[in-house]
Amino acid sequence: MSTHSFLARPTLTGYTGIYVHFDGQPGAKLPLLLAVYQYRFGRDLEAMTRHLVDDVAVGWDELGTDLLDGAPPQTIAALTGGEQWPSRTLDHLTTADGAPPSRMTVTEATAAGQGLEWGYVLRPQGIEVIPALFRTSGPVIAWGTDPLGDFSASAISRALTPSRGPGPVTSRPDGADTATRTSARR
Repeated sequence: MSTHSFLARPTLTGYTGIYVHFDGQPGAKLPLLLAVYQYRFGRDLEAMTRHLVDDVAVGWDELGTDLLDGAPPQTIAALTGGEQWPSRTLDHLTTADGAPPSRMTVTEATAAGQGLEWGYVLRPQGIEVIPALFRTSGPVIAWGTDPLGDFSASAISRALTPSRGPGPVTSRPDGADTATRTSARR
């Protein structure tokens, strides 16, 4: 079963992005996106965002290991288990009336109604991780974070619930430091 998600760029009011069909869990997407930023795109966020969000006609079926070009072999092996597969878009879809498929756009206003489980907004300070079915924002994982860290859904859930101990979160989408918060939100 696939975990539907989206990749997005920030806008003045929230974000706008594109649908991704497979492997939307943070444990799959975060390590890949961090490695893609650090290696394939040489820390050029604009080039990465254009490739992953803007230049996609319909949506992504899945993001593949081709995005790991330039990453160290040990990082690639750890993230892929030694397997290789290509990125695939959803350009091959057909509609019931035979018309070309339209772009599967996701915004802060439409994400909840599209049944998407996770969202990844590519912000200047890092990747904002949004559990799209339940929230409109989430923690931001800094771009310099090691792609081989713990990005399981439970680690992200811990980051969404303030605790007394440090979590994987380095900042919030608004840039505020989460480490200084001392009490839980109600």
